[in-house]
Amino acid sequence: MLRIGVDATCWVNPRGYGRFTKDMLTALLELDKENHYIFFMDSFTASQAEFPANAETRVIVLSESPTQAASASGRRSIKDMIKMGWEVSKEKLDVFFCPSVYTYFPVFGSAKKIIAIHDVIAEKYPQLIFNSKKNQFFWNFKTWLAVKQADLILTVSEFSQHGISEHFGINKDCIKVVTEGADDSFKPIEDKPYINERLSAYGLSDTSRFILYVGGIAPYKNLAVLVSAFSKLMDNDQYDDIKLVMVGDYENDVFLMDEGLKANMDSPAFKQRVIFTGYISDEDLNCFYNAALVFVLPSFCEGFGLPALEAMSCGTVVIGSNTTSVPEVVGDAGLFFDPNSEQQLIECLRTVVDDEPLRRDLCARSLQRAATFSWQKSATQTLQVFTG
Repeated sequence: MLRIGVDATCWVNPRGYGRFTKDMLTALLELDKENHYIFFMDSFTASQAEFPANAETRVIVLSESPTQAASASGRRSIKDMIKMGWEVSKEKLDVFFCPSVYTYFPVFGSAKKIIAIHDVIAEKYPQLIFNSKKNQFFWNFKTWLAVKQADLILTVSEFSQHGISEHFGINKDCIKVVTEGADDSFKPIEDKPYINERLSAYGLSDTSRFILYVGGIAPYKNLAVLVSAFSKLMDNDQYDDIKLVMVGDYENDVFLMDEGLKANMDSPAFKQRVIFTGYISDEDLNCFYNAALVFVLPSFCEGFGLPALEAMSCGTVVIGSNTTSVPEVVGDAGLFFDPNSEQQLIECLRTVVDDEPLRRDLCARSLQRAATFSWQKSATQTLQVFTG
């Protein structure tokens, strides 16, 4: 039996690495009945989260929530990081797993240290992530320390594996890929009245035609191209009923935001055609995925692109940028474009909207492709990494 320690400080974070931490580890503890797990967390996380009953928990009182402290405008307290590391190091562990370098802290002792680096977005596009050179420096130092201390790196796609290997000069054999999964709640819904009831709160129904985006509004998400392409598409009268729906917690997002896009949110003309939902429940999100004409993920870079998989699990067509992990995840079930080319995105949108037989075919392919991913599969892959 192995004693496996886990950094659980990003358990409640609503972004992709938070979902990875919670959903993959929940599936892992359902799968693994042989090894013993100890979750280490801050008091802020402990007060908001429910953890698997078969995991021990250790709560460490910190000066600030790690999620807030590691935001674009903040940095982790050295004292807090040392305190977390000290508490972990007092335990006799065989393995220590940090599911996101975002909340990394140094751990000492003989335990095998496995650090998850989901992407190299901050390394490739620092100007789109950080609001100061100081914060960029602290991020780079923390990530460098994590890489140096790790016995093994875990990541979520071959795209990220290649990027990590190239940027940090690490042999690919030292970087293991564990794919992500969509929650079981994301699936096709046959109950149209239920969809109508949920979407009516946003002025929509299951017959409304809309393009969907889900995620943050950080500059690397490249939403300016999506909004511009949508505006140009709307110049044609045959598309004048289509809306753009953007789902995300834009009020409380701790990452750097696209200020130009944020400023547009209050424009009357913008509000007529674009719906910003703010944070919504998974139940509502499932209805948006089901009712959307197409889901678009225009980012310059993604480590995995979990919203694309969630959309596919609902049978929704995906359009994604070709410079990310999205083609790897979506396969032949979607269309791809150069994120620097507004015209290519417009052509993809027109193709999906105008060609109903193609759209039906891609919807069917999306469901088939999504079925090849699951958190149970991710948990099995992770357990192999832990015990290998």
